[in-house]
Amino acid sequence: MTDAVAFDPKKFPTSAGVYLMRAEDGAVLYVGKAKNLRLRLRTYFSSQGDGRAHVRFLMRRVSAIDTIVTDTEKEALILENTLIKKHRPRYNINLRDDKTYVSVRIDPSEEFPALQVVRRVRRDGALYFGPFASSSAVRSTIKELYRLFPLRHYPLKQCRSRSRPCLFHQIGQCSAPCFGHISSEDYARLVEGVVALLSGRKSEVLAILQQKMARASELMHFEEAARLRDQIRDIEATVERQKVVDATGGDMDVVGLHRQEGEVHLSLLFVRQGVLIDSRSYALQWKLDEDELLDSFLQEFYGRDVLIPEQILLPFEPSSPGVLQDWLSERRGKRVQLQVPKRGQKLELVEMARSNAYEAARRQDDQRKARQDALSDLQERLGLGGRPRRMECFDISNVQGSYSVGSMSVIIDGEATKDAYRRFRIRTVEGADDFASMREVLLRRLTRGLQEADLPDFILIDGGKGQLGAVETVLVELGLVGQIELAGLAKSRVVSNVRGRAVERSEERVFRPGRKNPVLLRQGSASLFMLERLRDEAHRFAISYHRNLRSKAALHSTLDEIPGVGPARRKQLIKAFGSLKGVRQAEVDQLSQLQGISTDLAASIHAYFRSGDGEGKTRS
Repeated sequence: MTDAVAFDPKKFPTSAGVYLMRAEDGAVLYVGKAKNLRLRLRTYFSSQGDGRAHVRFLMRRVSAIDTIVTDTEKEALILENTLIKKHRPRYNINLRDDKTYVSVRIDPSEEFPALQVVRRVRRDGALYFGPFASSSAVRSTIKELYRLFPLRHYPLKQCRSRSRPCLFHQIGQCSAPCFGHISSEDYARLVEGVVALLSGRKSEVLAILQQKMARASELMHFEEAARLRDQIRDIEATVERQKVVDATGGDMDVVGLHRQEGEVHLSLLFVRQGVLIDSRSYALQWKLDEDELLDSFLQEFYGRDVLIPEQILLPFEPSSPGVLQDWLSERRGKRVQLQVPKRGQKLELVEMARSNAYEAARRQDDQRKARQDALSDLQERLGLGGRPRRMECFDISNVQGSYSVGSMSVIIDGEATKDAYRRFRIRTVEGADDFASMREVLLRRLTRGLQEADLPDFILIDGGKGQLGAVETVLVELGLVGQIELAGLAKSRVVSNVRGRAVERSEERVFRPGRKNPVLLRQGSASLFMLERLRDEAHRFAISYHRNLRSKAALHSTLDEIPGVGPARRKQLIKAFGSLKGVRQAEVDQLSQLQGISTDLAASIHAYFRSGDGEGKTRS
């Protein structure tokens, strides 16, 4: 038995359901599902103690187990998914970067269908192609498609409000259907070509274009025939870069897995119409069995708005394959098949995915070692008492003392940790006093760190001896000298000749307390790059927060001061007219056309921007 919680079989039902493992403070550590809750939970316990180290690791932290009974195992799976999204348990999978997936959407039911790059796949009757990990690569592909098949670029309403076709029509990348430059039938054929090409049916598209080229040659329309010939060559060149990996030409996702100690790397290959179009790798901290890992991964990944193919190839069977298959089929609206191939080309695909997972793990190990080497170099060169695990940098941003803010960037184990970044609104300092502002920020950060036992090992300041001395006084005041290492990174200086021309640029200099001369780190070294990145991130974060406050203040100083205009109407006005300048220039009849804005309110808005109060406040 574990010390944290004992297992009494009589307390747990034998039906299907979900179990929640809780820590002493009530936080949910892990959410799981089971066909038989009592049998599933029994596997975490035994009279001799469970031999699986990864289970003991979790169970040492569990002080209570709650259960929720469901009628079926499928209901348990759905409930498990819901509870994981609600609680975000520490020991369940959390795929934070799925937002980067993009797909290409085209809706054949529209009057003149257009291509869209979207991040969410909906069951709306439209056609979706993907997913793709790189939005820039997708947009490059779409640019190529527009050259081959000139579909419209902008919404029809926007196009028809223009006096002439857009620039894309003039460069041959839009057929201008909104101005009647192409018939509905001809436009539909362009759409068919795009769909066929995105679906991987290259031969269909080429056959159509070759027929049109032959017809143009017969009619002696040689310029048109030459254009079609070039189009055929472009398509062949575009498609030949893709690798055919499945002769059957099906749509499938392929999962590969590589495990080392407590870390698991999963690789996902996306195969569409037999062509490998993209891949993605995930590094996951996982302490439980691999079949549970596979269950959790599939639920987390396909629980998002992503494309679900007709087949998913797996390295081994998950803990509840039938339920997962039914759930995936329901989400897709068509049958989905989970397969564990034993031989042939599909097994080779799974092995390819596993090799990708192994390669991702090897690259991560190399990067981790390089970061540790850089930290060791910093320790040696700067004379630090130990290798700095948590490094923080602070920066101040203001314009002539207004909207003064501070920022904190964080590097943990040599890697930027953006979840730990913090920003500070300066409260006690009037005007542009960077030293006093930095003092306030550090006092707030370190005082809270003392209370929560969460202090950095190393603080970096953007500046030289002056800034370093100001920060050192804060450490003395809080009794943290010797506990937190400190350094200042001064930007490189430009040495000029008598004519004022730059002749030499000095290296970045690192200042340390009690040391007269700065430390010069080798240009291009990983340790210097780490410090520069930490400083630049703090500067970027401070600037973005400062601009955000200024932008909000600019909005508040105009529309929010008009009686009858609140946040919702402010957004409506900005959206309708594009900017504050557009709202200021709008006439009463234009304003009153918006839903919810009466003639009287439109007159008030119009009058406000033409009064002495409103005229000077429209600058953003």
